[in-house]
Formats: sequence, C-alpha cells, structure tokens
Amino acid sequence: MRMMALVRRFVLSAMMLCFVTAVRADGLEYRYEVGAMIGGCTYYGDANYSSPLDNFSMMGGALFRYNINPRMALKADFAIARITGKSAGGEFAFPGGDFEFGRMLYELGVQYECHFFAYGDGSGYKSSRRLAPYVFAGLGVTYAPAPAKHVFTPNIPLGVGLKWKFMQRLNIGCELTYRFTFSDNLDVVRTGRAVPDDPYGIKSGLMKNKDGYSFLSIFVTYDLSPKYRKCNN
Repeated sequence: MRMMALVRRFVLSAMMLCFVTAVRADGLEYRYEVGAMIGGCTYYGDANYSSPLDNFSMMGGALFRYNINPRMALKADFAIARITGKSAGGEFAFPGGDFEFGRMLYELGVQYECHFFAYGDGSGYKSSRRLAPYVFAGLGVTYAPAPAKHVFTPNIPLGVGLKWKFMQRLNIGCELTYRFTFSDNLDVVRTGRAVPDDPYGIKSGLMKNKDGYSFLSIFVTYDLSPKYRKCNN
C-alpha cells in the first residue's frame, strides 16, 4: 500500500525532527490528562486496499496522557471499534466468490507523542502555544473475537494529531492514525469455509500482506496535577 508507506516515512521523519528540537521540562503546566475520544474506523485488507472512506464505522475509547515536557508526551488508550468490508465492486475477483464481513475490535496501546511547538496556555517565558500539531508512534495489541477466528495480534500505530488548549484545564484535539497489525485474519468470515486470509495461496511476510485499520477521532481531555513554573531569574 503506497499511501501507508508514505504515512510511515512522514511520521518517522517528523519524529526525528522533534527529537532534535526538543526542549527541557521547564515551564510544564500540567503533568497528566484524562479524557475520551470518538470517531470513525476504516479497515484495510483484502476487501479494501487504499480507500479511507470505504465501510467507515464508529469507534470510541478512553485515554490517559503523561506530559513529559511541553514538547513530548506518553499516551495510553483503550479503544472499541467495528470494522466492516465487502469484496463486491472491488478491483479483484476472489476464487471463493464475493464476501462481506463485520466484527468488533478491542485495542489497548501506548504511544509516544512529539509536538512541533511547545504546548501550553501561551503564557510564561517558554512562549508555549495553545494550538500544536504533533506526530506519534507506539505499540499496541488488538483483539477481535469471532465470528470466524479469534484474533489477538500486536499492532504498530503511526499518526498525526492537533491539540488545542480550549480552556485552562481543557484540551480538544483530533487524530488520524493507521494501525499496522501482524495478522491477516481480521477479515476472515465463515461461508462454508474461512475466507479470505489467504485467497490466492500466497504466503505473507512479517509485515507484508497483513490487515490494518485506521482511526479518525476527536478527543477531549482534562488536565490534572498542580500547575507550576520555574523561575527564570
């Protein structure tokens, strides 16, 4: 998937840039954030190779963020989503005929975030900004119960986001994430036999010919922990 390769390169390059320009933890305003997210989920696999709008389904979840400094954060999240797909109308014909599927996903993950600007309420000598774009990467696990095969697989999330400090302790943001999984069974359904984990009899590599999914979400978080700033004298 050419688009996914471009996403990978952009996020990794942006994170390297953030490492080079990172600031110290001076001037950090709040240490923790807790909140919720809601949005949509798109599946990528044998029934959808590239379209981000095909079979768009709902997702939601909760998140906790530990702010290392105004430019870096660690985030843990738990998400529940539904993925759907169908092969009818696609570019490829499957040996077993057309199929469609729908199943739930449960995901737990941790991501490292790197902001392009120091994020804060805009006051203080650090000149933080209330609006900050960021990139992130991490590790997670995905569990998809039956209908056909129970799937439990690691995933690698890569994405971009935008945070806005709406009020002193209230943050609003949005994220676009692609989750690379190590499984080719997310779209397996049962129609007399399990399809289409390997419809053409071609073996998959470690990260080749695997299924994935993306999240487009909006989140709201509330800041916790006392506010402080170091004196600059």
